[in-house]
Amino acid sequence: MEIIKRLFNKTGTEAQPETDPHVAATALLVEAALADGIYADCEQDTIINTLEVAFGLEGEKARRILDQAEELAETAVDHHRFTKVVKTCLSEQERVALIEQLWLVALADGEKSPFEDAFVRRIAPLLGIDDRERVFARSRAEAKARQR
Repeated sequence: MEIIKRLFNKTGTEAQPETDPHVAATALLVEAALADGIYADCEQDTIINTLEVAFGLEGEKARRILDQAEELAETAVDHHRFTKVVKTCLSEQERVALIEQLWLVALADGEKSPFEDAFVRRIAPLLGIDDRERVFARSRAEAKARQR
């Protein structure tokens, strides 16, 4: 009986650490890349570029964040864990920018996948982004993808 008490007391006293906002956002980017079942190098490169440009992270730090996010994305049972953190920590403008980045990752391999499309459509409302803003974000991402 004492062992069970210690087990419950240990679990009750240790708070689960909140997911780092950068890791949570990156996990969503990884999930977008994985939505079609293929995690292409160009999608990974797009995520690294996003980390460096949007989050101002450099080389090794960006790689560590991506490694953590990939691990979390592979074991995630749903997206709420990530969207909750992102919605709490980012402004609406930053969340719209994240939706645009999700589209850029989805379009990085040059193919429009219905699975990636469905993923972004599911995530946008969880981030508090309406359909209009999601569509505009997609248009901007498609324009950027054409320029590459």
